[in-house]
Amino acid sequence: MRKTLLLLVPIALLGACTYGITLDDAGKNVRTAWSGDVSSCHDLGKVTVSVMDHVGPVNRNDIKVRDELEVMARNEAAKMHADTVKPLADPKDGSQPWGAYQCGNAQLAPSARPANPANPSPAPSGTAAPGAFETYPVKGN
Repeated sequence: MRKTLLLLVPIALLGACTYGITLDDAGKNVRTAWSGDVSSCHDLGKVTVSVMDHVGPVNRNDIKVRDELEVMARNEAAKMHADTVKPLADPKDGSQPWGAYQCGNAQLAPSARPANPANPSPAPSGTAAPGAFETYPVKGN
């Protein structure tokens, strides 16, 4: 019984790491400019957010950590009345600085807002970069 409990407690703690980090209603109105030009926006300051990037000796999934950092940055920027955030550096030890901007109606060009932050320079729609693949939805799935 005791061995089972010792095995289940760490698993439960690892699973609970991501609960509580959710996008607020105000944060939903904040865009992320991954590689967009924010020179026409008003700089409201810098937000540095951090999450646990490891639990004990176990490193957490890098994508999950980056997603949580973005969510927290958008929530904090909304408190500053910003409508756009942009990462200022890559995450390091679970911490990342973000710039908070008020862009108002000055929207970033669609090509400046990648759908996939892991690949911030997507090819225009309908074209594929050399050596890249293009996917299409399958009917019925």
